[in-house]
Amino acid sequence: MSRTVQTFNLASGVKIPWLAWGNGSGEARKVPVQAGLAALKAGIRHIDTAQNYLNEGAAAESVAKSGLSKDEIFVTSKLSGRKADSDPTAEGYTVPVDEVRPAIQESIKKLGFVPDLFLIHNPHVVTRADLKKTWQVLEEMKDAGELKEIGVSNFRPQDLELVLEGAKYKPAVNQIEYHPYTLAHLEPVLAIQAKHGILTESYGPLTPLLRHPTGGPLKPVLTKIAKRVSESNPSLPLPVDEFVILLLWTRAKGVVAVTASGNEKRIKLLAEISYLPEDLLTKEEVQEIMSVGKTVHFRHYSEHMEKDFALPNLPDGTG
Repeated sequence: MSRTVQTFNLASGVKIPWLAWGNGSGEARKVPVQAGLAALKAGIRHIDTAQNYLNEGAAAESVAKSGLSKDEIFVTSKLSGRKADSDPTAEGYTVPVDEVRPAIQESIKKLGFVPDLFLIHNPHVVTRADLKKTWQVLEEMKDAGELKEIGVSNFRPQDLELVLEGAKYKPAVNQIEYHPYTLAHLEPVLAIQAKHGILTESYGPLTPLLRHPTGGPLKPVLTKIAKRVSESNPSLPLPVDEFVILLLWTRAKGVVAVTASGNEKRIKLLAEISYLPEDLLTKEEVQEIMSVGKTVHFRHYSEHMEKDFALPNLPDGTG
């Protein structure tokens, strides 16, 4: 089996590894240095962090201790709207536009390098009136070589349209909660991204299995496909279950998967998944997962994407 992690191309041609380990939630957030180091040693080559996670310094420490060159590791961080690191409850701070550049420079200082990708964490980090101006600050920093690739996260159609109008640089990515149960709601977002060459990154890609109360109608489909893949590929280096299939589906859709774990055994499994061959799922299986997913609307992180963005008239799959 190939030991090369598949990458996707950003619009600029820069390559981004399809699977990232994130240090923003759960045990990963509690032991970010150890878990980040475990991820890199296991073979994951993409770390996702943010100002709001209070783990940018930990990400830097993991990179430094890994023995790898920084050029081998893709690192993402985000402008999150945090007033002070000393107060872990100080979330939701609206950043004045004149503080955007210093906040980003502080992230670079904590990392010790310019991240490969820097995002606006959500459209509410700044006031609506300042959102376009904030994007322009990122564009100016990119022009000056202070940032590399720039993008957004949790952006709805109206947010994407606002920053795209007259933009010098289009967002390289939009990082959103993306999985089969959000597809119906995301159709307008994905249409804009397809038109402008904006890559989708998924956080919470395993939500249908990890956070949905029953797994909904998708779970038996994933179980069936996992059985078929296992029986057709007996020499695979890991057991193929529903979680593996859901991540492989995310990759098959051309979407970067960002998932977090603080468990070393689980991290090693994620690394093995990242190296699996590209052709394990058939086109029909990819389509079936998508079609079944679109019969349900279920999102775990609803605070950004479900505000002023009409929801589909669909059941949540719990009945």
